[in-house]
Amino acid sequence: MSWEPIIAGAFAASTLTFILMLLGSGLGLSMVSPWSGAGASATTFAVSTAVWLVVVQWLSSGVGGYLTGRLRTKWVGVHTDETYFRDTAHGFLAWALATLLVAGVLGSALSAALSSGVQAVSTVAAGAATGASAGAATKGGGAFDSTSYYVDALFRPADLTKLAAANPESDAAATAQASRILLASAANGGEVTADDSAYLTQLVAARTGLSEADAKVRVDTMIAKVKDTKIKAKQAADTARKATATFALVGALSMVIGAFISSVAALLGGRQRDDEEAIFRAG
Repeated sequence: MSWEPIIAGAFAASTLTFILMLLGSGLGLSMVSPWSGAGASATTFAVSTAVWLVVVQWLSSGVGGYLTGRLRTKWVGVHTDETYFRDTAHGFLAWALATLLVAGVLGSALSAALSSGVQAVSTVAAGAATGASAGAATKGGGAFDSTSYYVDALFRPADLTKLAAANPESDAAATAQASRILLASAANGGEVTADDSAYLTQLVAARTGLSEADAKVRVDTMIAKVKDTKIKAKQAADTARKATATFALVGALSMVIGAFISSVAALLGGRQRDDEEAIFRAG
């Protein structure tokens, strides 16, 4: 084994990988935009990312493997087939060392990306059915409490002059009961029982001054909004899961391509080195 060319090729490959990753990040950020219709679609961005990962592995592994093959010393008294095997092995080891170096530098960013996907999957498996409403059950967990918003919307008085005369204690009790009903319904698949729906209707009618029929319409509308928010939360989690799975599969494929390219490039570099030395000695 000639570790000097292996290490040199690995450093060259890892450095080029880091540069290409920065370039890809810049190009990727230029493709996306917070404005609707101003940036690339999600599909275009995902395909571009997959292609760029393959390109990064292709270029960096090719350069690192070729340098590994060209920088080694000539093996004297070694059969041609053995020379090819050693060059291939040197290229593979250079790729492996470069991969470890890149993983050490970019490991935190990669771990963050994968953990976000794992968290999304666990959310779906453990209780994404509770949606945004159940997620807001913990007070102080975020700047926006969606459950409180829905409950406030339920109890908006039809006549604002009654707001000042409201009893704070009774309002707090009604709000707490409505919150628990909504959270329990979200935990049970989003379905509100007939008794809970009727009780919510009575609470809304009593606290807002609406007729019972209008209060029921408001309750049904709010429950539909809670269900819609929950569905959107599950869709977002599923999208994150698919994106993470695709990223992992494409990343693995690009690494396999990188290993192959590095091995072949080292073989070509070693063969060219031996051929040029033979030509030089013959001349």
